[in-house]
Amino acid sequence: MHAGLSEKRPALVNQRGPILLHDNARPHVARMTVQKLTELGYETLPHPPYSPDLSLTDYHLFKHLSTFLDGKTFRSKQEVETFKDFVTLQPLTFYQHGINNLVVRWERCIAAQGSNFD
Repeated sequence: MHAGLSEKRPALVNQRGPILLHDNARPHVARMTVQKLTELGYETLPHPPYSPDLSLTDYHLFKHLSTFLDGKTFRSKQEVETFKDFVTLQPLTFYQHGINNLVVRWERCIAAQGSNFD
């Protein structure tokens, strides 16, 4: 994955430290948080006020989880453990695809000037 990212998006690999993409929730943009992230050497990507296009859970995880849970009825706490089945049964590539697709979606969001595109 690192080699592919190095080839396709070298600017993301040649950074000094981690790159963080999170929403603009108050705790994420609070002065103390921003100072700490700066101190730790994290780069924070710009994020529109709310964009389901960039929320990994909105565009990837929940879409597939909804399909997995379709038609299921839970009558006990033990049956709710089905969620764990969903998480553990997904191959590593499922999560890699969602994370790797985030770079492309972020670029599309920036090009759309923060407007939703899906």
